[in-house]
Amino acid sequence: MARIAITGHRDLTAQSARTVEAQIRDLLDPHAPELVGVSCLAEGVDQIFATVVLELGGTLEAVVCAADRHHDLPASARGLYDRMLAEATEIHQLPFARSTSYAHQAANLVMLESAEELIAVWDGRPASGRGGTAEVVEEARRRGIPVRLVWPPGSARSSGTCSVQPT
Repeated sequence: MARIAITGHRDLTAQSARTVEAQIRDLLDPHAPELVGVSCLAEGVDQIFATVVLELGGTLEAVVCAADRHHDLPASARGLYDRMLAEATEIHQLPFARSTSYAHQAANLVMLESAEELIAVWDGRPASGRGGTAEVVEEARRRGIPVRLVWPPGSARSSGTCSVQPT
C-alpha cells in the first residue's frame, strides 16, 4: 500500500488546477485502490489531491493543523474541507488553537512522518514564509522521501504568473 502525501500552492488559476488534477490522477492511478493519501486539506492542491484519492478508491488521512482550521479557510473551500474531513479514515488533530504559519509547519511535519512519497505542485520559487510548499519539499528531501514535482507547462498562480519549471 502506497502512502503518498501532497503539498502545493493554494492559489492556482482555474486552468492550471484542471491540468494539475489530471497529472495528480496520472501519478496516483497506478497505486489505486491500494493507496493512502495524506493531506492537510487546504484549499487548492490539497483538496484536489484528496478528491482524486477518494475517486480512485483510496483511503484519505487528514492532518488538521489547528482547531480553527475550518474558519481560517476561504468560505469557498470550507464545504469541500468538511466533506473530505468526514471521508478521512484517520484524522491527526494538532493541539494548536489558531491556524498560523507555525501550525501549518507542524502539520506538514506530521504529514511527512508517514509518507513514502511526496507529490509537490510547486512553481520552483523559494519559500516566502514558514509552512509553505518550498519548505515541505526541502524537508522531504532532507528526510530522503522521494518527491514527484508537478508544474505543467503554462501553469500559473492567481497571485502571479510565474511559469518557472522546478529543478
